[in-house]
Amino acid sequence: MLVVLSGGGTAGHINPALALAEVLTSRGVEVVYAGTPAGIESRLVPEAGLPFKGFEAGGFNRNHPLTLPKSLAKIQKSTKAARAWFNEIKPDAVVGFGGYVCIPVARAAEQMHIPVVVHEQNSVMGMANAYLAKRAQAVCLTYDHAAKALKDTSRVHLTGNPVRAQVFDATRASGRAYFDIPEDALMLLVTGGSLGARHLNSALVKLKDTLLGYDNLFIVHVTGPKELETVQTELALTDEEQKRWKLFGYTDHMGDAMAAADLIVSRAGATSLAEISARALPALLVPFPYATEDHQTMNAQACVQAGAAKMIADADVESEAFATTLCEMIESAELRQRMREAAGQMETMQAAERLADIVMNVAQG
Repeated sequence: MLVVLSGGGTAGHINPALALAEVLTSRGVEVVYAGTPAGIESRLVPEAGLPFKGFEAGGFNRNHPLTLPKSLAKIQKSTKAARAWFNEIKPDAVVGFGGYVCIPVARAAEQMHIPVVVHEQNSVMGMANAYLAKRAQAVCLTYDHAAKALKDTSRVHLTGNPVRAQVFDATRASGRAYFDIPEDALMLLVTGGSLGARHLNSALVKLKDTLLGYDNLFIVHVTGPKELETVQTELALTDEEQKRWKLFGYTDHMGDAMAAADLIVSRAGATSLAEISARALPALLVPFPYATEDHQTMNAQACVQAGAAKMIADADVESEAFATTLCEMIESAELRQRMREAAGQMETMQAAERLADIVMNVAQG
């Protein structure tokens, strides 16, 4: 069996695809990946050991209609190229994870009667997935709210968002050793996403004295690369304080950080939430307010309703409500335990296996 995975533009599309690839490969399925030649997937996919094929694709600016013909021309050219590629490799199914590159790859599959599966990571379906879902053999969702974009929900499956095995490989002991956190300490992890979060970082800076007032609290604070110097200046940590408040612009050891942490403050992107849920990590979520159709807020609400997270709006992040909620989570081991148990009920660890079952069933006809 040969399955083509496709997705591009952001790691949020690519990481779930790579998680699925790990499961399919372990089951003896051959997996290849179709993405854009210069996108982040062109680096991440080969690093994961998968064959990669590049196809040009691009969106259009709705404020500039003249960009549409150029986008359509790219899609048509890449659809033709994908058909030629499929004639060579003979795939049994194509799985789209979002991003414009999925459109020509899945259209080529449709034209050649190769079954298509769509996976949507967010609570609001992206444009490419919404387009492809109309004719896909199966539509797999992380959040049931995303089904509102579909008239026909008979092919919808709620699988959750697949998480790569490396997220589970780290242990509390290895994470604590890497970040130099004592075993008996309470660790708070703060991350605003790969590009950082000015508002979130400012809120933490304001709480410096409060947080350092907890004698046994250690903080691993990932500011985002562009924010590191600013946060360092604003915090003005002494040498002694730096032993408990550890600043990073970026870390490629997020699995270790999550394994070591007792609670997390985070944005509410789909991949972040899947990893937080998979590690059953109590979370205070601050959704990015400018995400498309405010989908981060809807992502977060699902975790809050499950009892696995608390949520504060970005507009309120420097308010007393944020400080009160965070302090409550720090002080109450009972609350954190209830949140861990609730996160465990979300069964994110099984998402990749569930999606693999569906893909293989569709491929087998």
